[in-house]
Amino acid sequence: MAALLDVSSLTKRFGGLVAVNDVSFSVREREILSIIGPNGAGKSTLFKLISSFLRPTSGEVRFKGESISNLAPHIAARKGVVRTFQETTIFKSMTVRDNVIIAHHLRSKASLLGFFVGTATARDDEAGFAASADDILDLVGLSPVAGEIAQNLPHGHLRALGIAIGLATNPSILLLDEPFAGMNHDETNRMIAMVRRLRDLGLTILLVEHDMPAVMKISDRIVVLNFGTKIAEGTPSEIQENEKVIEAYLGSEDEAIGL
Repeated sequence: MAALLDVSSLTKRFGGLVAVNDVSFSVREREILSIIGPNGAGKSTLFKLISSFLRPTSGEVRFKGESISNLAPHIAARKGVVRTFQETTIFKSMTVRDNVIIAHHLRSKASLLGFFVGTATARDDEAGFAASADDILDLVGLSPVAGEIAQNLPHGHLRALGIAIGLATNPSILLLDEPFAGMNHDETNRMIAMVRRLRDLGLTILLVEHDMPAVMKISDRIVVLNFGTKIAEGTPSEIQENEKVIEAYLGSEDEAIGL
């Protein structure tokens, strides 16, 4: 598979603290790659660097051969690098369907004024966004609750809505921020099935996650950080047998890394 996204010698310093230290790896097209590591390993900072929410001290992120490290997050998203958040991007007083419709506006052809006065282009956009929203809700299993107010949804449905909002921007690579956090066993399995379905439809998936059994089940490859440095990269079976990874997780139960 060709590399869709390349992380090259990425470093981020906050004063004297090196949060991410010379990290490099690639994400291949139609791959599910997970970033893991103990608490404080630098995962969240790395995720923000990749999605352009932070600028690196040195190194760069390239998407389809083009550097995106100094772009604004919404420009990177327009190019196809889209990060989902946990619940902060959801308008909880609006319906599920309206949340997804609004998220399409990153792809608008009409101007803000056009939407205000109701130009033909704006009307076409709105009709297309509504149809696309219905398709996305069907894909993530939320069609039965499309008319529900978002704040009334259970936790698992809120996470699915966050992914639906990300899909509305038409990403090439979707960055998932702890998609399994707080889920029970059945919810986790449904989310795993959904993420695999998105990959099978052509999306590339990059995720940060603490749920190691889920990571081992879903990932094609895994990158492991510890104290800001990449200490391992490989398939789930290779990561489970890696001595550096086992050492990094010492003090936790063996099952924390799927052993």
